[in-house]
Amino acid sequence: MLHIDLPSRTEIESLAQYRGAPAVSIYLRTAPTTQDAQANRIELKNLAKEAVAQLEAAGTDKRAIWPIEEAIEHLVEDDGFWAVQANSLAIFAAADRFLTFRLPNHLVNAVEVSDRFHLKPLLRSVTFPHHAYVLAIGVGAVRLIEVSADLPPHEVSVPGLPRDFRAALGRRSHIEKDGQMRSGEQTSESALLTRYARTVDQALRPLLKGATVPLIVAAAEPLASVFRNASSYPHVAAQVIPGSADDTPDHVLAAGARQVLDAIYAEDIQALAALFAAREPQDRATSDIARAAKAATYGAVDTLLVDMDTVVSGTVDEQSGAIAYAGEADAVNYGIVDEIARRVLLSGGRVVAARRDDIPHRADLAAILRYPV
Repeated sequence: MLHIDLPSRTEIESLAQYRGAPAVSIYLRTAPTTQDAQANRIELKNLAKEAVAQLEAAGTDKRAIWPIEEAIEHLVEDDGFWAVQANSLAIFAAADRFLTFRLPNHLVNAVEVSDRFHLKPLLRSVTFPHHAYVLAIGVGAVRLIEVSADLPPHEVSVPGLPRDFRAALGRRSHIEKDGQMRSGEQTSESALLTRYARTVDQALRPLLKGATVPLIVAAAEPLASVFRNASSYPHVAAQVIPGSADDTPDHVLAAGARQVLDAIYAEDIQALAALFAAREPQDRATSDIARAAKAATYGAVDTLLVDMDTVVSGTVDEQSGAIAYAGEADAVNYGIVDEIARRVLLSGGRVVAARRDDIPHRADLAAILRYPV
């Protein structure tokens, strides 16, 4: 089982706001199996040496390097930490802070040293967090299951949620008696199922108020469609987990939910690509790094798609957004695309870390603008 600890939006914003040299960002691809822990530790040592070499080449005071070296060394020696891992490890180290996040994504090993943290790979994990609720609803039972990337699926206690159809309406349904609708009873059965769905929806409202995570319905027809039509929650997934879920184990529902989430996220990427294509002729979308940097500096980027793996070294002017490319990474420059993403985040924009094949024109980035710049 993966042990995952994802950063909150507040933690990401705090990392984005940080300024102070030296700031070291390390991304390490790990394996969740205990027998691979030693290899992971050795690779982290190598990445740490690379970071120190960059700092020394820049003439960084050893007294500023030592706290970072010591913190990473302590992490390497922490047997308990390495006993539970995920698919990648993100480390953010500075003289006054040291944060780690175990991530579900398979990231590329990387070291970035500058006066700010490198966040782009981390954003991939929160772009598509694989968090959802599953409503397993049938005539014989109803329950709400929470599915997340970092915990086993578990049933959520919902005050006022009826146990089943009979508890909600105080009567048995025709379907409950013989498993199917009979001629002449279809209209009344539909009305009863709608009342049942509305009762369940009413119980869910306090819990889901203000939430944005998908609600995935696991049910047989016609109840699946009846609930989706009756629900007041705006984030009910279009795709359902089909079939009766009364006796389906939670882990099976979670597996079905993750398939639905994958489809939702694929549709999201496609929608962003379509929006980019529509905005580009209006001068409100660009895949040009220099223009995107200027737009991000002025707060004009609404949504930014970035290649989560590529690093383009250089600097971005604080006032004008003008970029200066660098031949190679060092302890002074930083990832230009990452800096653009940081500015978009801090101006209230959305950043989507994606694979290059999912980005319009297969570019390093694609920016959808609030207005032409």
